[in-house]
Amino acid sequence: MTTHPDRAVLYPDVAAHGSLAAALQAVAEERGFAVSVMSSGSSSLSHASAESGLPYRKALLVSSWVAERRWSIRGEETFAGSALIEGDTDDLAQVAVAARAWQDGAALSEIRHAAPFVHLTGRFEVPDPDPQHLTESEWQFMRTEAEERGLPTYQALIEAACAEPALRRLYPFTSHWTLRFSTTTRPSLTLIGPCLLAADADQGYRVSTGFTGTGLLTEATTAQEAVAAAVRHLPDAPGPVTLGAIRDDEHRGGFGA
Repeated sequence: MTTHPDRAVLYPDVAAHGSLAAALQAVAEERGFAVSVMSSGSSSLSHASAESGLPYRKALLVSSWVAERRWSIRGEETFAGSALIEGDTDDLAQVAVAARAWQDGAALSEIRHAAPFVHLTGRFEVPDPDPQHLTESEWQFMRTEAEERGLPTYQALIEAACAEPALRRLYPFTSHWTLRFSTTTRPSLTLIGPCLLAADADQGYRVSTGFTGTGLLTEATTAQEAVAAAVRHLPDAPGPVTLGAIRDDEHRGGFGA
């Protein structure tokens, strides 16, 4: 059974302040600025959040690691809860800087400049929300993720699909790294068309009805061939992407009912 160090041992400074939120505020004050951070109930030593002044941003979430002294952040957009920024660092002052920038409504690139540990997911902010812009944002995220993943076949698939107008107008997402499409945005997806899978190394691509490769429609040597096959199996005129439904218990932020 794996055991982890006591949090008070890993984070004596946090324990001394009584909470992660208080520790963040203290380290910010030491560096000449203020940040408003909230504790997270019974997890006050390990979790905190910083609200944003922008209605289309959720509170920035901060959490500490259990096996080593390190903190992670995640900043989401309000409509579907998709990450705009992420990151981890062992420098609590950098976390405070990122929280302050998020709270002040700084542009995503400015947050990254202020706190270099911050990772931009590739999504851009859509204040409206507009389903077309949300779709464009998700494609940008997919391309960023594919490039960072470092698998040439997968990246080629994402780039080929993005370059195809019939697929580009659909909302993209992945299940087990299989590329899929929807006629609605998150959080409530409406599946359409086939699934595209980039096989390992030189094994090519598979187009199927199931995301695990079941219901194989065809195999292809190149990403372009796989995309062309997927287009042939799309329903006629699927129509523009619309907003996915939000449950009544979802926080809707500044987007209205």
